[in-house]
Amino acid sequence: MQYWLIKSEPDVWSWDQHVKKGVECWHGVRNYQASNNMKAMKLGDQAFFYHSNIGKEVVGIVECVKLYYPDHTDETGRFGMVDFKAVKSFKTPVTLADIKAHPDLQTMALVKQSRLSVSPVSAEEWKTICKLGGV
Repeated sequence: MQYWLIKSEPDVWSWDQHVKKGVECWHGVRNYQASNNMKAMKLGDQAFFYHSNIGKEVVGIVECVKLYYPDHTDETGRFGMVDFKAVKSFKTPVTLADIKAHPDLQTMALVKQSRLSVSPVSAEEWKTICKLGGV
């Protein structure tokens, strides 16, 4: 299994909305590196759901339940999307400040490539953030 981090602005699409919906497509990604990360996802891969801009914190875990397919919101036809199922809420959100302050998370893509909306997470980073979040 691979691990990922996906970002959403909570005033556009929040963790609570995703939990209520259950499964939702992850559309609107227009960065080639982020898109390639979604293309690399396999069924069952898990991702941290990260609130960007407002909150700046990991709030839950989702699972990839549908592989990369054309994004209906992309008029150019260049980009795709995947579907994620809500899996688990964090007991304690893990803030960007927490992540930046933790010595084992200094090389995390979220820290090094802060603008990337879909990024890989190593198994060790995954374990560390899950522990910080109480899951």
